[in-house]
Amino acid sequence: MPPAYDLLVIGDANPDVIVGPLAEPLAFGQREQLADSGTLTLGGSAAIMACGAARLGLTVAFAGRVGDDDAGRYVRDELTAHGVDTRALTLDPARPTPLTVVLTRGEDRAILTSPGTLTATSGRDVPHDLLTRSRHVHAASFFLQPRLAEDLPGLFATARAHGATTSLDTQDDPSGAWDPAALHTVLAGTDILLPNAREARHLAGPGGDTPELAATILAARVPLVVVKNGADGALCHDGRGLSTTPALTLTPLDTVDTVGAGDSFDAGFVAATLHGHPAHRALTFAAVCGALSTRAHGGTRAQPTWDEALAHTTLSGAPTS
Repeated sequence: MPPAYDLLVIGDANPDVIVGPLAEPLAFGQREQLADSGTLTLGGSAAIMACGAARLGLTVAFAGRVGDDDAGRYVRDELTAHGVDTRALTLDPARPTPLTVVLTRGEDRAILTSPGTLTATSGRDVPHDLLTRSRHVHAASFFLQPRLAEDLPGLFATARAHGATTSLDTQDDPSGAWDPAALHTVLAGTDILLPNAREARHLAGPGGDTPELAATILAARVPLVVVKNGADGALCHDGRGLSTTPALTLTPLDTVDTVGAGDSFDAGFVAATLHGHPAHRALTFAAVCGALSTRAHGGTRAQPTWDEALAHTTLSGAPTS
C-alpha cells in the first residue's frame, strides 16, 4: 500500500502571544510597559514545522493533543487552514491547551509556556496507520512532553520498520538536565537530528564547544546532524564530513520576527530531502526557508512556497516526489 502522507509531525501545538520588542528588561512591581507590536498566532515547534512543510507542498498529518477549549479549537482550525490533516489532533476534555508568551528584545527572546496538555501527550495520540503510511516522521519539543518522550523510540521504530525516515528537533530542555539516557534511546532511532547551535552543544556534551565540534560528536550517534546557527548560517555532518551554508541575506528583506524560523528551516530540510536532494543542497534550501519565514510576525505567516524558496537557492528546478 503506498504512503498516504509525505510527512507525519508529532508534538506540540498551541497559541503563541508574541509581544515586543521590549526597550528595556521586563519589569515586575506592577509596572506597565509598552511594546510596538503584539500578535496572536499559531505556535509550537511541531505545529509551525507542519505548516511550513504543507506550504512547501508536502502532504502533512499532525498528531498531538490540545484542550477541548477555545484555544484548542483555534489551534485545530489554524492547522487545517494551512493544509494540515488534523484528524489525529486529540481534544482533551480534562486539560487546557498549552499557551506560550514570547517576549522579544532585540534579537533575543524570552519564552514562557504553560504546558497544559503537553504533559499528557503520549504515543497513544499517534494512530498506527499514520506511522505506517507516512514517508517521514518528525517529532519536536522532546523535553516538553515527558510521556511522548518515553514512547518516541517505539514510534520511530515502527515508522522505520515500515520504510519511513525520522527526524527530531528536541528544542530546549527547561530543566537544564538534557538527560543522556533518554537522548541515547531516542537518537538510536533518529535519522536526522535538527538542533540549533546552543542545543547541539548541550546534546553533544563534553567536547562539543562549537557547532562544528558538537555536530562531529553527534554524527557518531545519528546518521545526519543538521545544526542551525542563526546569522552564521547552518551546517550538517553525515559522519564523513561537514557541509556549511551561509545565512540568507536579501535586500530589501526586512526581518520582522525570528520566532519559528528554526521550525521553518526544519520543514525546508525535510521537504528538500524527501524530494531527493542531497544534504548539502537541502541545507541551503532550509536556510532560505528559515530566513523567509521571518518577514512577518509569528512563525507561519511568511513561510515560503516551494517556488518562493527555490528562487533564492541553487536547486536545479522543482523536483518530483
